[in-house]
Amino acid sequence: MSTTYYTEDHEWIRVENGIATVGITEHAQEQLGDLVFVDLPSPGANVAKGDALVVVESVKAASDVYAPVDGEVKSVNDALSSEPGLVNSSAEGDGWLWTMSIADEGQLDGLMDADAYQKSIA
Repeated sequence: MSTTYYTEDHEWIRVENGIATVGITEHAQEQLGDLVFVDLPSPGANVAKGDALVVVESVKAASDVYAPVDGEVKSVNDALSSEPGLVNSSAEGDGWLWTMSIADEGQLDGLMDADAYQKSIA
């Protein structure tokens, strides 16, 4: 079973079997517009909650994507190097950014569920 959480900075984190997949929300990609570049982290990097980890660049602006929890980057979505538009077409699916282990699953308790996130952007 997987559970998806959301941050106030418009990241989503889906946890399944102790590994988290992270990306930006549909709402965030709509605000950014067409992405032209995604700067991904290096696998093995240790990150702290709130660290700026990824830069997504659109025709409008560049924006940081933050680590929603403490942990270690396990893998990145290499497809985004040649096809950053995947984030636009499937922000919460094929357009994921990185996977990570979670150092403290208790940090998930401070994140929003889907209903709370939808209310926050309404």
